[in-house]
Amino acid sequence: MPNLSFYISAVLASALRNLDSSQHHDFQNALKCVSSLVDSSLIAQYRSHTPDSLSYRKRYLTIFYQKKDIFLEFGTSQATRMEENHQDRELREVMAYQHAKVVCHNTAGKRRQQADKDWLQRFNQRADLIRQENHFNFIKMHYLSDFCSHVRHFRSIPMYSTEIGELAHNEQIKEGYRQSNSNKAACQILSHYGPQHALRMRLQILET
Repeated sequence: MPNLSFYISAVLASALRNLDSSQHHDFQNALKCVSSLVDSSLIAQYRSHTPDSLSYRKRYLTIFYQKKDIFLEFGTSQATRMEENHQDRELREVMAYQHAKVVCHNTAGKRRQQADKDWLQRFNQRADLIRQENHFNFIKMHYLSDFCSHVRHFRSIPMYSTEIGELAHNEQIKEGYRQSNSNKAACQILSHYGPQHALRMRLQILET
């Protein structure tokens, strides 16, 4: 994720460079949303913080929360997609029935106009459903706003990281189990990975 944050803004700006007048507002909001999230993430990687750095991060997060709805349509759940397809199919059937009742010889231009109207109606129906069903109201989205208060309260956040325990679990437990014969694996793991090895591995992790 830290490596991704160095490139994603440039990649997104390059991908959205060919825009027309109707896309300018949406593309600018997308760039502001991603850039503010990247800036907030980079500040969070500081080894120490000051009131100024915390205020900067809070400001970047505020911009991110304000602009994040531009990506709302891409957070569609499987249930919402199924409902969207169901409603679109029903609407197309209604449109086809209404067009079949109209007995007239339309020109190619009128048929194109009618097709554009039908597409706009289907698009608006989809947009209404997305606005009703899609949201960013999940716990990881709210965790971001707790960073500043955690720094003020606990000071050094990396000290409470679970990364060391997870790495130790992977090497001591998972690798140890793979090297055992699965018969009384716990005894074999304990005999192979004693306290000395655990301490040595923790020191290596802290040094890196």
